Amino acid sequence: MPDTMTSPVALDAVIIGAGFSGMYQLHLLRDRLGMNVIVLEAGEGVGGTWYWNRYPGARCDSESHSYCYMFSRELQQEWEWSERYPEQPEIMRYMNFVADRLDLRRSIRFGTRVTGARYDAAANRWHVGTQGGESFQATYLITAVGCLSTANVPQMPGLETFAGDWYHTGEWPQSGVDFAGKRVGLIGTGSTGIQAAPVIAAQAKHLTVFQRTANYSVPAHNAPLTPEFKQWVKANYEQLRALMRSTTNGHPFTIAERSALDVDDAEREALFEQAWAKGGLQFRATFKDLLSSLDANATAAEFIKRKIRSIVRDPATAELLADIDHPYAAKRPPIDSHYFETFNRENVTLVDVRSAPIARITPTGLATTTAEYELDIIVFATGFDAMTGPLLRLNIEGRDGLTLREAWAAGPRSYLGLQVPGFPNMFTITGPGSPSVLCNMPVAIEQHVEWIADCISHHRGQRIARMEATEEAADAWVAEVNRAAEATLLPQASSSWYLGANVPGKPRVFMPYAGGMAHYAKICADVAAKGYEGFTLTG
Repeated sequence: MPDTMTSPVALDAVIIGAGFSGMYQLHLLRDRLGMNVIVLEAGEGVGGTWYWNRYPGARCDSESHSYCYMFSRELQQEWEWSERYPEQPEIMRYMNFVADRLDLRRSIRFGTRVTGARYDAAANRWHVGTQGGESFQATYLITAVGCLSTANVPQMPGLETFAGDWYHTGEWPQSGVDFAGKRVGLIGTGSTGIQAAPVIAAQAKHLTVFQRTANYSVPAHNAPLTPEFKQWVKANYEQLRALMRSTTNGHPFTIAERSALDVDDAEREALFEQAWAKGGLQFRATFKDLLSSLDANATAAEFIKRKIRSIVRDPATAELLADIDHPYAAKRPPIDSHYFETFNRENVTLVDVRSAPIARITPTGLATTTAEYELDIIVFATGFDAMTGPLLRLNIEGRDGLTLREAWAAGPRSYLGLQVPGFPNMFTITGPGSPSVLCNMPVAIEQHVEWIADCISHHRGQRIARMEATEEAADAWVAEVNRAAEATLLPQASSSWYLGANVPGKPRVFMPYAGGMAHYAKICADVAAKGYEGFTLTG
């Protein structure tokens, strides 16, 4: 923390981050529990991940009628989405609508980056410092920094010599980027690269996509919402809310009960075709065992690879795009708007950097081990230091001087993804060890925020001053996280950011909880019902 601090502001709770998590947590603690709370936000507005991720083509991959707060009938009834999959500007309008409707801004400090947080055991207070020298003290520290908010910019030799402009999709300029007449290099073919490529290609003189790991993608078939559908959503609020909270991934659809291996080839192909025509993440719900059986998964993988080969006209390019080394949906399963069709454009080239890795950035472009490419702009769609990165960047120090970086040196370790041993009264919304990124995020966020608010309310009523996860509970939960992951095909994607594999030197640990959102919520409820079993509570 900075050496020069202002007089500390005394509070009940400090929340870090003003995205979906921080806004709802503020509402519950301030407006329902009457607590003295402040939100510290590095950006100049609400929105969290969506404030920073404004790259070309940035769009949600959950359907709009489910990608919103469902705790309030009034909010759901008053807001109206325009598209099946909302773009970043529309999501930002929604977030600002909620902030205004709930009068949240008066308790948010914008442009305030947290640089350190330290727990004072004698006073049972968290001391939080900011880049601007401000100081805050609070009983509770709640991190709402999101899972995908720390940009992963690769350390490429020669980047500082590049004469053109370069950008990371997670830190995109507010003013946008003009690609007209430019030779653009796009590095990365995950969800972000798949969204950005068609938009950049339509604007640029030439787009070169540098692919290390080929990826599956299913068409989104995005379209304006009809008046009839909008009316249906509003009329079925209760049913939608209940459905989303009862499913594995928090989406407004259920996973089919049938196995991909229990139907004949013709029926399976017809069902996949039907799902492809509908588009979106529901494709993976066509059969119940796509993420638990390698044989079942192979049927979906081969179907998508055949689709890629049928869409992409150049056979060599098609083979590179279909040369996928992991099971379908073992990595985050992208959905797209004409991604594969983009490679049929004359101004688009695909470069395989698995066979010829990137060697360096040059003053005029990029060099692989076998060729050089002249570029005016480089776009890094290389993702994030996911889940742990945003938390470690806060420089948190817990009890007895233990830093979070030290506690997680071998990988993240928590109880329920909510608390870390050695860090009393600190809660991590959708932290490592919770379903988070494997879900429709607003559902996971609401469950965590409500659990934390109920927990704090209970403790205040019972005059419990301090709560800390036990070492034994954390060990048992890490074992459960590992067990749940191993019951699926998810760990088989060796390059997945679920494992931290996109960040050099990061421990390879499967971070989210793969046991399902509904099952996880029941576990959390049971823990609370048993007097917060697994936590040490002191007065």
